[in-house]
Amino acid sequence: MPTRGIRGAITVTEDDPYLILQATRELLEAIVKENADMKPEDIGSAIFTVTDDLAATFPAQAARQMGWSMVPMMCAREIPVPGSLPKAIRVLVHWNTETPQSQIKHVYLRDAVKLRPDLVAAQ
Repeated sequence: MPTRGIRGAITVTEDDPYLILQATRELLEAIVKENADMKPEDIGSAIFTVTDDLAATFPAQAARQMGWSMVPMMCAREIPVPGSLPKAIRVLVHWNTETPQSQIKHVYLRDAVKLRPDLVAAQ
């Protein structure tokens, strides 16, 4: 079975554990909704990154709270490129699926729509 990558990102207004977990859940729920056949047991792994201005909690905790308890996950920092989008949470989900790459739906929410307007407009 092929593995497909699904990208997503969302922003928060401040470095607060509740806001980070809530935003991460919102992002993951939107990814699951847009990719309707996705189930936790089909997710190979997920990599979360946060910008340097976010350190209050691990975004992967939100996925665990959603039932992704057996999914291998990792959290890391984004490269602090000058002028890049602040307070951003990004995810790369590796999904084991027969869904063609052309039908994968990537999700960008809140200010993160600025990161990939081409993908947001395509949906």
